[in-house]
Amino acid sequence: MSEQKIRVALTSGDPHGIGVETIIKAFRDVQMMELMTPVLYAHPEVIKAHRKAMAQDDFQYTTINSAAEIVPKKFNLINIWKDYKGPVELGKADKIAGTFALKSLEAAVADLASNKIDVIVTAPINKDTIQSAGFQFPGHTEYLAHFANASDVLMFLVSDTMRVGIVTGHLPLKEVSQNITKEKILRKLKLMEESLLKDFAISRPKIAVLGLNPHAGDNGVLGNEEKEVIIPAIREAQEKHMLVYGPFGADGFFGNKSYLKYDAVLAMYHDQGLTPFKALAFEQGVNYTAGLPVVRTSPDHGTGYEIAGKNIADESSLRAAVFTACDIYKKRRQFREYGSNPLKRQDIKESREDKRE
Repeated sequence: MSEQKIRVALTSGDPHGIGVETIIKAFRDVQMMELMTPVLYAHPEVIKAHRKAMAQDDFQYTTINSAAEIVPKKFNLINIWKDYKGPVELGKADKIAGTFALKSLEAAVADLASNKIDVIVTAPINKDTIQSAGFQFPGHTEYLAHFANASDVLMFLVSDTMRVGIVTGHLPLKEVSQNITKEKILRKLKLMEESLLKDFAISRPKIAVLGLNPHAGDNGVLGNEEKEVIIPAIREAQEKHMLVYGPFGADGFFGNKSYLKYDAVLAMYHDQGLTPFKALAFEQGVNYTAGLPVVRTSPDHGTGYEIAGKNIADESSLRAAVFTACDIYKKRRQFREYGSNPLKRQDIKESREDKRE
């Protein structure tokens, strides 16, 4: 008996952005359906608008009423808003599109919570227009953490060549320093190490930690956060036998490709980690939420209003997000079956630390 294909929930994101376009482009390859079963939470009018803009009327899908009716080897569509009338105005931000994005997210998360699907891949939302009584969060990461009742999660950007997590998420820059504590750094390091072990099958994760200030503070000349907070956190992690190193100045660290020597990098704030990541891995980058009891990924780009409807959006990151979600789902299942014993786990990868020795 063949193994059941992984059921992948795809949220529409903002229907006026490029999310649905990238989904259609990724799944035009029917071979994708041999590897997984996709389920898009949207509306036929949204697909129709994007197909028309892309001149892709031949893109086929099967409309179902619920996840209980998922058809294997088909692209499934669940209508999440029966009374939706549109219009679908590609490239335009408005509250109706924000409401649509939230309905898509809520329906997909509900099915994920009831085990009707296996993983969720979220297309980009407009963090302004989605705000409502049902969504009062800075982004997907915080919403999913709240929904899953997770005490802490890690925004983890991953690609084939680098993995970057951040201590503070969607915060104004002026609030970053006061939100960086030794305890928070240690929690993020623990989440990162556990994810590298369970989600990426790295047996001895080696983690680099960035400083907050230019040149990692230059021994207190450019700031004291490194000496008072970051270095004590690194030392305590090392005392717990974690392979943690730093702090490193962010500019030189990425400029000289030091990130290639580590399994992951912990940055102190959003742009410190995401700017170099997107510059180096934009088309293949994936946003993964580590620390959740479920698997959620997302492409590492935004709504792309400026190119919506022009048929020029690149689907590479969306495709990578789908494959990453499926791969993590399999890795987690193997970890539950075999535990952390590398002698039992046939698929386990050597860490980069082991490869260099």
